[in-house]
Amino acid sequence: MPTMIQVDNVTKYFGPILAVDHVSFEVDEGEIVGFLGPNGAGKTTTLRILTSYLPATSGKAKVAGFDVMNHSLEVRRHIGYLPESVPLYPEMRVEEYLSYRAKLKGIERRVRRQRIEYCLERCRIREVRRRLIGTLSKGYRQRVGLADAMVHDPEILILDEPTVGLDPVQIRETLALIKELGTKRTILLSTHILSEVEAICRRVIIIASGRVSFDQPISALEGRTIRLEAKGPAEEIRRVLAEIKEVEEITPVPVGDGVAGFEIQSDGGRDIREEISRRLAEKNVIIRQLTLRPKKLEDVFFQVVRQMNPLESQPTPTTDEESNDVDE
Repeated sequence: MPTMIQVDNVTKYFGPILAVDHVSFEVDEGEIVGFLGPNGAGKTTTLRILTSYLPATSGKAKVAGFDVMNHSLEVRRHIGYLPESVPLYPEMRVEEYLSYRAKLKGIERRVRRQRIEYCLERCRIREVRRRLIGTLSKGYRQRVGLADAMVHDPEILILDEPTVGLDPVQIRETLALIKELGTKRTILLSTHILSEVEAICRRVIIIASGRVSFDQPISALEGRTIRLEAKGPAEEIRRVLAEIKEVEEITPVPVGDGVAGFEIQSDGGRDIREEISRRLAEKNVIIRQLTLRPKKLEDVFFQVVRQMNPLESQPTPTTDEESNDVDE
């Protein structure tokens, strides 16, 4: 399967600030890949390098086989890019804008109308086709931006927060569209909503502190999270849990009323709840809750970010808000 996006040791400095630190990854044809990270991790900067909006300080990146630095026009012909803050012309009408963008992207007259109608329909903006863009809500403007990214039928879609500003119904429709588009295209999706990635992506890349810290298929996520609530001395309960070899991490959870709460990360092997119950019973600890759930992407995200940023006890998967490029 051909590689559509290839990033090899890409580094980006903004003055003395290192925003992207020797990032390397590949995305094959037909993959939908989630590109995640906390604020300031370097996600948006990496996407801007891939779309030829920013030059890398060092390293190489290829999109659709073309070098993003030396063949930027060819790169742009093969990609559809939706930035987080969509640059639209507020004085133009929706249909007029898409027609203008289609001409700029070199779509032939004989198929131009067909592509515009397709995008109006699939992005659910047909009802506002004759309205001024400046009068639209943020959600509608976001969908106009998605239609712009799709209008020339590109092989690769690079989407930065495509569902921001959408209501729950619109989010579901947009995710369904992205998933459908991914059957024939390569999609790199950056979002702060982890459930979206779990719903439609086949693989996830997590970037933290400018470096790729995790790159695996969604199906390969292993491990389990056990929720424990018990009446007894918290330190003694924690000590008992730490003696179980499959336990990888123990996180206190506030409960109150004399109850100690913990989330326990195990290695995904055997179910250790019976052993936890037996060991705590030996210490005369009363268990109020002992439940198991598979490890989620959220667990992996927090674990990766904590490892990369040990001083940040509560990292959050949020958007790359950028008042300027240095933040990224």
